[in-house]
Amino acid sequence: MPHSTVTNGVPETRPEVIETPLLIVGAGPAGASLACFLSHPPYSMTGMLISAASSTSQTPRAHITNPAAFECLRDIDLEETCLSQAVEGDCMVHTRWCHDMTGEEYGRIYSWGNDPKRRGEYESGTPCHHVDLPQTIFEPIVVQRAAAQGWDVRFKTSFVNFEKEGNGKILSRIRDELTKTEFLVRSDYLFGCDGARSQVLRELKIPLIKKPGQGLALNILVKVDLSDYVEARKGNLHWVFQPEREYSDFAWSGLIRMVKPWHEWMFILFPKPGVEWKEPTMEQYAQRCKEIVGRDDLPLEIINVSKWYINEIVAEYYSDGNIFCLGDAVHRHPPFNGLGSNTCVQDAFNLAWKIKYVSQGLASPSILETFSQERQPVGVGVITRANQGIRDHVPVWKEMGLMEETVEKRMEIFNSLKSATPEARERRKRVNAAIEGTSHEFHGIGVEMNHRYESAAVYVEDEIKAGRQKPEWPEDPILHHKVSTYPGHRLPHAWLNKTMPEKEHTSTIDLAGHGQFCLLTSIGGEKWIEAAAKVGAELGVEINAHSIGWGQEWVDVYRDWERRREVEEDGCVLVRPDRFVAWRSMELADDCESKLKEVMKAVLGRS
Repeated sequence: MPHSTVTNGVPETRPEVIETPLLIVGAGPAGASLACFLSHPPYSMTGMLISAASSTSQTPRAHITNPAAFECLRDIDLEETCLSQAVEGDCMVHTRWCHDMTGEEYGRIYSWGNDPKRRGEYESGTPCHHVDLPQTIFEPIVVQRAAAQGWDVRFKTSFVNFEKEGNGKILSRIRDELTKTEFLVRSDYLFGCDGARSQVLRELKIPLIKKPGQGLALNILVKVDLSDYVEARKGNLHWVFQPEREYSDFAWSGLIRMVKPWHEWMFILFPKPGVEWKEPTMEQYAQRCKEIVGRDDLPLEIINVSKWYINEIVAEYYSDGNIFCLGDAVHRHPPFNGLGSNTCVQDAFNLAWKIKYVSQGLASPSILETFSQERQPVGVGVITRANQGIRDHVPVWKEMGLMEETVEKRMEIFNSLKSATPEARERRKRVNAAIEGTSHEFHGIGVEMNHRYESAAVYVEDEIKAGRQKPEWPEDPILHHKVSTYPGHRLPHAWLNKTMPEKEHTSTIDLAGHGQFCLLTSIGGEKWIEAAAKVGAELGVEINAHSIGWGQEWVDVYRDWERRREVEEDGCVLVRPDRFVAWRSMELADDCESKLKEVMKAVLGRS
């Protein structure tokens, strides 16, 4: 009930105060996945999850779900649920350039791990794979899981502001948009997962690093059955160029994206740069969509029209004390490379275990500062890459003559591509090279997986003392993944099995995680396993220890772990609950127990 006080003889009503340990603002990929990670055993932490929207997303904005995100969802048994509702990779095998969806094709490139030349790198790097999982499907999965695990989920509920109380708690003012009444929520932690217009970020006054945006874009969600035209040229992204047409100001260029094969599509249109925006009619939208399809006689229904801006923005830092911002609130960028919702999920996975350990008194509150230290550089890389993804397409447009102002000039260059002149031969080479240059968007496993955390939650003192340098990134760190056990890198994946197999195989990824630390060793490393049990018991932190090798608990059947572990058999690799390497010992230590205790206390901020 509201509380009443008297000020100058006038009764003053104070809104009701709800007590909860955790308040998450925003039920999108960042907020809802954070709720799932926090409430999944052994965390089992719940609170209130609010969203100003009336429901989960009604438009399939984000859609590519990559292995780095799936490794997180795999940790809480959500991978299979997501895969059961996703469109698998055989429907997203290509990105294409064409005149229209039913007509001439100019070229194509393999995408999302489907290139035969790249498939081995993908399969050796992770047990997971890319799928097309639209936000309209993913959000209900994580929101429903959060609610089932005890979260109080409220839509049409807005965050207004907050104040810090003297005891360190946060008092947030919340508005119920249905009744237009306000109430207060007192929480130990506040999480701003409220998207690109984050009110939590504004209230914190966190500065933003902004680069000039690249203009407006339009999403036109359309139902049109193209089954007869894409079966022989499958792909989930199709760039459409029609040089013989006068470009519409609102649709200077565009592409069509699969939503549901092969009858629901997102037409993404880019207005002509430098032209004053004028809102098209629905008839104009429909006509342009029919031109992109290439058939006037196919039934076409526009379901939704929305606008978005091509931003290149990242927050200078992600947290302030016990208030954290993550997801699109802190990194805003176009959907190129499919990094958006994937980065949101990984932000949440990084933060969840730290909140749990601090809340249970297992780690110092100082460990919470490592969230921003580790994830903000990732955000910088993501917004930079996503925007470069747009720029990578410009050479294709240029060499095909599509950026010329007049139809005559465009057609002159375009038609010359079919001629046998030396000039045309060189232009064809440039077109082919330009198309190949877009592979950084469609085969960027490096930008998806090459994260190296540098913070107090990573123990590198032994590396420094031994003079071991950080691993060098590949020559092209966007296209290729660097596998390493150097502290701060993600745990390398390798398939293992039991001496007498119980199932097909198990990944090293699956031995780690699950809210606990993990120690991996091999023959001669028995003392590390004993130390893990003793140190874990003393610190109150479970450290799951496993031995991998000949005749051990786990057999390195393909010898991949031996090639990737970078430590001796009697050494060890210590892995954090988020499956990033916390520390490694190249060989057996003189006193395994004291060394492991030293490292664990440092990583947990308890030293």
